Amino acid sequence: MDANKKTSSLSNSASLEKMGEFWDTHDFVEFDSDIPDVKFEVTCAVPVEIDLFAEIEKQARQRGVSIETLVNLWLQQKIAESLPTPKGKYTRSSTHKQVAEKK
Repeated sequence: MDANKKTSSLSNSASLEKMGEFWDTHDFVEFDSDIPDVKFEVTCAVPVEIDLFAEIEKQARQRGVSIETLVNLWLQQKIAESLPTPKGKYTRSSTHKQVAEKK
């Protein structure tokens, strides 16, 4: 703490040691009703080759969407394509493969 010896708003402790002791025996959820909800967005940076980024940027501009929207769409589509087809469900490509295998 600083020279003014202010106390913590929740633990009413004037030292880091006492605050630590307080939080060793308490949980934040005991106090969260007094705290306003906070909204935040978590972002992630993934390195992309400059030429590839330029092409993504061009594609996004042509489609009239943001780069983030386009990349998220593409990733969602790729993940959906990689998921196994549930038993009893036929997609056009799986039906075509079955017909081709029977010939």
